[in-house]
Amino acid sequence: MRKICKALADTGALWESAFLSADAVPFRAEVRAACEKNYCGCFGKCWNCPPGVGEWEALRDEFHRYGEAFVFSTRHLLEDSFDLDGMNEGRVSHERLARDLQKTLLEAGYTTRADFELLGAGGCHICPVCSYPDAPCRHPELVFRSMEACGIDVVSLSASCGMHYINGENTVTYFSILFFNEK
Repeated sequence: MRKICKALADTGALWESAFLSADAVPFRAEVRAACEKNYCGCFGKCWNCPPGVGEWEALRDEFHRYGEAFVFSTRHLLEDSFDLDGMNEGRVSHERLARDLQKTLLEAGYTTRADFELLGAGGCHICPVCSYPDAPCRHPELVFRSMEACGIDVVSLSASCGMHYINGENTVTYFSILFFNEK
């Protein structure tokens, strides 16, 4: 799995990336509390955001059971700091890259949740209207739980890995993290 992640990093598609021990990933109640204030508008609206995603402490314990983690970011240029279309295009591009990584891992014989789990940035945008809370997720194999919804302090994580959370004026940076056990 490390070889696959390293190969992705070597393509130049990532802005920055780092490997670390899964138990070194910082989880904080304050991060989850920010989600619960619904700044992004996704609280209570999808399975990969609170409360549908689960309790952050249980998620922390679940992810710390993996041995390793690979955090990566992509940087996207914007016309200006109000370029919402550019931000959305960047998010879509980042998610496509994460899905390609997931597909490569599955094709290599790894199994989601048993061997790895990939978390993404922000709420889910797969279905026009989520089935939450009335029915199970329609696409559990495609959904990435939000890093922040799980309580991950992305600012501290990026700093501890020597990565940049802010990458200049008129840019947006998206992060994902892959928790995994090497076979």
